[in-house]
Amino acid sequence: MFDRSASYYDLIYDPHRDYAAEVDEIDRIVRSSLPSAKTMLDVGCGTGRHAALLQLHGYEVSGIDIEIAFVEIASERNPKGRFEVADMAAFDLGEGFDVVLSLFSAIGYVETEERLRQAARCLAAHTRPGGIVLIEPWFEPGQITSGRIYMRAVEDEEVKVCRMSRTFVEGDVTVLQFEYLVGSAESIERFSETHRMGLFSREQMTAAFEEAGLEVEHRTEGISDRGLYLCRRPEAS
Repeated sequence: MFDRSASYYDLIYDPHRDYAAEVDEIDRIVRSSLPSAKTMLDVGCGTGRHAALLQLHGYEVSGIDIEIAFVEIASERNPKGRFEVADMAAFDLGEGFDVVLSLFSAIGYVETEERLRQAARCLAAHTRPGGIVLIEPWFEPGQITSGRIYMRAVEDEEVKVCRMSRTFVEGDVTVLQFEYLVGSAESIERFSETHRMGLFSREQMTAAFEEAGLEVEHRTEGISDRGLYLCRRPEAS
């Protein structure tokens, strides 16, 4: 979905997000929940901005993303980490981590409840006994309505980007239509993207991760205003 816009992703989001503050909050949550944590897996890692800052906090961070271009950017930004192309609902890295993260509502891209359960099992399987999973959710049903229109215009020394988005709801799925206008000295380019994100209730999210064998805590306050799920894999008996 980001194959054409990946190279502009940081340019679009950097002015609107405080990655350093987000990572400081992640570190605070992890240190208070699992002080011994050293290794992390960022599921839906995007361009690896969180991973790079988490490494500065002393963590060893790996990541996966379904978008090839994101993984290439994240790998270049984090040469010490392991970054691979993978579907969060169907992956096996053959190892476990102290902390598994899925941030910026990436979990919504699973779209269906069945794939949510599959993703929960994958995340749990990659969490070491006693480890934790942090999930930043997408919106719940009824929290987002159709008809939202947004526009962002950004630029650097080489390119100017205007992105307009339209959001509407189809049942339990949010559809985001993006139109890009990208101008450079060589050309003006226009292209489109459509993103589909599932709307899952707190009960659906909790059930999916409990069925995967995790102990689930929902927090109304988290890294953003969308709350946070803090799940723990029980110690082996």
